[in-house]
Amino acid sequence: MIVGVPKEIKEQENRVALTPAGVDALVRAGHKVIVETNAGMGAGFSDEEYKSIGAEILPEAAKVWEQSDMIMKVKEPLKSEYKYFKKDLIIFTYLHLAAEEELTKALVESGAVAIAYETVQNPDRSLPLLTPMSEVAGRMAVQQGSIYLEKTRGGKGLLIDGVPGVPPAHVVVVGAGIVGTGAIRRAIGLGARVTVLDINVDRLRYLGEVFMGRLETLYSNNYNLTQAVKTADLVVGAVLIPGAKAPKLVTEEMVKLMEPGSVLVDVAIDQGGCMETTYPTTHADPIFMKHDVVHYAVANIPGAVPRTSTLALTNVTLPYAVRIANKGWKQALIDEEPLRKGANVLDGKIVYKSVADAFDMSYTPVEEVLGM
Repeated sequence: MIVGVPKEIKEQENRVALTPAGVDALVRAGHKVIVETNAGMGAGFSDEEYKSIGAEILPEAAKVWEQSDMIMKVKEPLKSEYKYFKKDLIIFTYLHLAAEEELTKALVESGAVAIAYETVQNPDRSLPLLTPMSEVAGRMAVQQGSIYLEKTRGGKGLLIDGVPGVPPAHVVVVGAGIVGTGAIRRAIGLGARVTVLDINVDRLRYLGEVFMGRLETLYSNNYNLTQAVKTADLVVGAVLIPGAKAPKLVTEEMVKLMEPGSVLVDVAIDQGGCMETTYPTTHADPIFMKHDVVHYAVANIPGAVPRTSTLALTNVTLPYAVRIANKGWKQALIDEEPLRKGANVLDGKIVYKSVADAFDMSYTPVEEVLGM
């Protein structure tokens, strides 16, 4: 199989879908890898490193897309890349289709095979290809949020851990999953006062024990969330429904209750956002003000630390990519249920129900398309 790695074109996105080690693994398995010029430069991998272990370097993205049987990316294809879609082309990347109607329709019309990192799911419901980026995003959410608490960035002018005689900032984390846990870990490590809300009491109990009383836990309902947001200096939105649009839990009315200069970080923005007042921003222009509250809603937060993020991501995506290349997409999906859950669009049909439901489009069970 020919595996292509185009350069990411989303603004300020410096991650790359394959490291030289990943190329080496695919080449050793008998496959050809083509990489667009400078695709790995932002993450610190040169064209020479790729060439030295057997990759072919092509100067144009169009050639990479045209010659490949499988395209590996990090972020969802942008509109300028839709023209490269073709029947049976495997696109293996983060897709977040429930928030991308135009992309969904383009994939359906093209007949491409769209397998999303974020919906590959193990029997225990864990999301192995989303987890490392969620860990990065959770940590980064607090790191960036603490910066925007500075008065010179539009914030209240708070030091997140205070100083002797001065209380620390209050960080509220909405959602106790992987992103939320990463945010909690960083916030507690920085010395903040931290509250987490979730509807899973067992998860709250677990986190309370892990952080040994340094974490306040609240059952998530409208009343508790309103009270917590109202008193928060920094709110991290960390809510996820795999493959579906995020629910809007933090309402505009809640935001209006916050003190001027408070900060919201919506990590769920690439799934539509879990806050009513947010819309996607970029690393080049990461914030906006609404109701005197700083909103940070960058859709590719881990792109700010591309070296760490690329290494963490490719550690988990590469084994799946090798198996897809070795078996072909159809047999790989038949053989592996976790990978089968990653299928979003096959043969012109939406095979992930949450995506079809998001746009009131026709849904076909993946097993039907695979003839299982």
